[in-house]
Amino acid sequence: MSVEIVYETHSTSVDNENGIATGWFEGELSVTGREQARRLGERRRADGLTVVFTSDLRRAVETAEIAFAGSPVPVERDRRLRECNYGSLNGMPRARLDAERARRLDHPFPGGESWREAIARVAGFLDELRASHDGRRVLIIGHVATRWGLDHVVLGIPIEELVNAPFAWQEGWEYELEA
Repeated sequence: MSVEIVYETHSTSVDNENGIATGWFEGELSVTGREQARRLGERRRADGLTVVFTSDLRRAVETAEIAFAGSPVPVERDRRLRECNYGSLNGMPRARLDAERARRLDHPFPGGESWREAIARVAGFLDELRASHDGRRVLIIGHVATRWGLDHVVLGIPIEELVNAPFAWQEGWEYELEA
């Protein structure tokens, strides 16, 4: 069997709107982001989900809280779904992150982690999910590192390709994680 995974990125944050790469800082949703989260709930509440897993960073938690307020679908936080830790560069301008991205594939950000380490962290979550939620449909709310972990583990896309690809937002990605 398999686990059906729906992935949604956290809704737009104030930092996103201001061109800031939040990293492991908490962040908060903007007015636009709160509306996106509300619409996420409309799209996904009747989607056959058994559980929502979210990064424990505030912007992702806030997305889940708004989307699933009053819903019987349980929401669980997991720190393995966090964004890459940019270390002393958490909160850097987005343009700097874009310039640093490929160089940080295997070399950690100062005081943080590399993209490969962040993706391995997400892979550990997915291994556990595979064993514990076989035959179920789940939603994951996370960050770029979360999606790259899914793309790498489930679709087999090399990490080298992922760090060089532009991010294109959409209303959810679907994956099938084989048991």
